[in-house]
Amino acid sequence: MTRISLKHAGVRLLVLCTVIAVSCPGWADEKPSADERLQKLLKRFPDADKNKDGKLTREEVQEFRQKRQRPRGASAEPTHANVKYGKHERNVLDFYQAESDTPTPLVIYIHGGGFVGGSKKMNPRLVQNYHNAGMSVAAIHYRFIDGEDILLPEPQRDGARAVQFLRSKAKEWNIDKKRVACYGGSAGAGISMWIGFHDDLADPDSQDPVERESTRIQAIGTIGGQSTYDPIKIKALVGGRAWEHPSIFKAYGVTTAEEALNPTAEQQKRYDESSAITHLTKDDPALYMIYSEADGPLPANARPGQGIHHPNFGRDLVKKMNELGIENVFVYTGDNKSGASPQAMLEFFQKQFAKVKD
Repeated sequence: MTRISLKHAGVRLLVLCTVIAVSCPGWADEKPSADERLQKLLKRFPDADKNKDGKLTREEVQEFRQKRQRPRGASAEPTHANVKYGKHERNVLDFYQAESDTPTPLVIYIHGGGFVGGSKKMNPRLVQNYHNAGMSVAAIHYRFIDGEDILLPEPQRDGARAVQFLRSKAKEWNIDKKRVACYGGSAGAGISMWIGFHDDLADPDSQDPVERESTRIQAIGTIGGQSTYDPIKIKALVGGRAWEHPSIFKAYGVTTAEEALNPTAEQQKRYDESSAITHLTKDDPALYMIYSEADGPLPANARPGQGIHHPNFGRDLVKKMNELGIENVFVYTGDNKSGASPQAMLEFFQKQFAKVKD
């Protein structure tokens, strides 16, 4: 009889168990196959399926990852830069085209700067986020007010012209004309709302094909936007000396408080025409608002212009929009400015675009 020591028996038993585990699937955990891993990725990222055949290939995964991953510090270059959309030297825009086989929704960024400064330069990461969501992006310059020849609402009219120009490029730049949003901060917010609330400025009989395009948009986003540029209403709404902001005086070519608070009939007409809330009607698009300036009454020693981004402007809009039954979102971040999420605004635009019928 052959004797086997316990030591040798243990080794043989270990080898036997290993063989069984390898040969019998039910005895050991199996790693998912390549096809299974691709299927899981498809469930998480359906947009990665470029040809929409319900199957994900390694090549599609690689291409999708390359689109999503941008090296830190890289800059997003416009597909078309400094394109003229009007006669003035500042009537130029940049266009960042999203890759798509079908027309893409368009989000137009309008910079702030008190109507006297600012730039259309975009944050590369923000552009990439919109591209990842299947949206193209445009960023515009507009005329600055000078207190003489260029007054409000000329910058707003430039913004509307930019919308028309971009729509005229729909076929060439693969834009979905039915899904357009505008957003911006401060002056850019005011222009965005003015475009959104104003009656359609399209002129179907114009010799200019751009002017025949609609100025109506489907969604608006604002950061620190002013519902009105009427100094009398700003004084009542915010208090303090917000109404004395230098851009308010310059916007209407006035130099004294007396002139600003006692307008002629013609001047009052300009106040009304320049203020977004004046044009608000029940058929206007939904609005996403972010405010972060200090809330509450302004201090007795407030400086001229302090409070020009006050959340009371937003509350003014909420009240009237609710009365008209228009969807709106009011976000007050207070001292926590990180609460103002660009992603939330992007998702708001997606929601509004989804409501549009083809």
